[in-house]
Amino acid sequence: MNLHRFNQDGVVAFASYRAGLTLNPTLPPPVELLQDPALTELMPGDVDVPARSFTNRLETGRFLNELLDAAKVRLPERDQGLWTWLTLFYFDEVCPADGNGRRNPKDEARLIAQVDNFQRFYRHLLLGPYLIVRAHHERPERAIAFLCKQLWEPGEIVEQLASRKELVTNHAVAEVATKLYYDPSTGSFKRGAGSSVKGAPRRLAALLNQLDVTYYLYGMTADELLALLPKEFDRFRTKVV
Repeated sequence: MNLHRFNQDGVVAFASYRAGLTLNPTLPPPVELLQDPALTELMPGDVDVPARSFTNRLETGRFLNELLDAAKVRLPERDQGLWTWLTLFYFDEVCPADGNGRRNPKDEARLIAQVDNFQRFYRHLLLGPYLIVRAHHERPERAIAFLCKQLWEPGEIVEQLASRKELVTNHAVAEVATKLYYDPSTGSFKRGAGSSVKGAPRRLAALLNQLDVTYYLYGMTADELLALLPKEFDRFRTKVV
């Protein structure tokens, strides 16, 4: 299917489906909306969008960057209709059904990109990985702590650190989060990284907000930033990658 975007009526129609899904978790995705001429606009470039699955958020972000580069979309991060259309197209990836056919859409910002809210647009399950990979395009693996989980479960690190663009796009911060919380042997988080223990992502986010007042975080290396972290982070720092 060629790449489209929803117009405002299309976004409203999808939002209505999402609202209905909270009441009826087995409601099937309205895939007929994807090519409804009254609700969609064909994007220029005649770019095909393949049906596919994604291993994790890193793979998703890479794919979306390649797709939208090929489509030559201008300012895609501002296009709510585009991300809403892609969300419905890949709905089985962003909101998969369980064994009983039930889906849990959770927070609205996960499925409908809040493109005018800089504290919430990274919560979108497609726009978030796209932006993180774009910000770290020369080496997205440094941000693997934000990208290692499956598409529909971003994880605590994203929840705590991605609400501030200046943190999630900062190369040193991304590398520190990866060194602290990512376990390359499992391809996922270290034990305790998703909890509220001392040194966990919630505490790192709070500490970075404090450090940002007195330090220029964009001018620091990951090692310099790690050296500022107090002993409570040692449980994660002992086995950095």
